[in-house]
Amino acid sequence: MKFKDEQFTEAEKYWDLKTLYSDLSVAKGRPLTPMEKLHLRALLLGYSPADIAEKLEKNPNGVKTDLCASIYKYVKLLLDKCEERIESYRSICDWLETAGYRCQLSDNGFINDKSIVNINNIICNITNVSCENKSLIINLSLRIPTDNNSLDIVLESLENNGQNCN
Repeated sequence: MKFKDEQFTEAEKYWDLKTLYSDLSVAKGRPLTPMEKLHLRALLLGYSPADIAEKLEKNPNGVKTDLCASIYKYVKLLLDKCEERIESYRSICDWLETAGYRCQLSDNGFINDKSIVNINNIICNITNVSCENKSLIINLSLRIPTDNNSLDIVLESLENNGQNCN
């Protein structure tokens, strides 16, 4: 079995974990524990409490209790939803996505996470302007500097959205 810190790490491809950990720590009043981070990453990847318990070889009721006493509570505090009932573990992801913590490419191909692309360094050149059949056609050359890790996330997301980058 993987070490707990190595489990569910693929969540960092799709979620701004650094900001989320920080914001949830503020809501909690102290840093999240490694187990809380682990449970959060699993939830963000769509694992149910029962799935998490199975993966971690823990009691399902214990995981549900832990989530209710920690992650669910902190998310409600962070998002000012203390009076709302959590209908399903999926509500947590929905709420956090609505709050802007999801960082993958959206369906329309725009990047939601400002840490992936520094908009101040984007270069756009118009390479050709023409008119065809009463339509204005503008060809652009767009250069978006990014680091290799961020580029991998962008390319993977484009592939998942059916767009070819090659």
